[in-house]
Amino acid sequence: MREYKVESLIYFSKLMRDKTHIAKDSSKDIQEKMDEYAAKGWRLVSTDATSFGVAVYIYLYFEKESDSSTS
Repeated sequence: MREYKVESLIYFSKLMRDKTHIAKDSSKDIQEKMDEYAAKGWRLVSTDATSFGVAVYIYLYFEKESDSSTS
């Protein structure tokens, strides 16, 4: 059986000339989350993002095979 988890990250837009500041700022955080989950046996299967007002919500979807001995 598979287990699933969703990790959400929120970034707020700033008034700057650099339109890509959220992508630049979030890359390190996203990589850290992916490394953290990978170390625990999870794998990234999908991503999604949406914006609402001045915030950008990034969703990381992970899955892993559950240990059959705990079922």
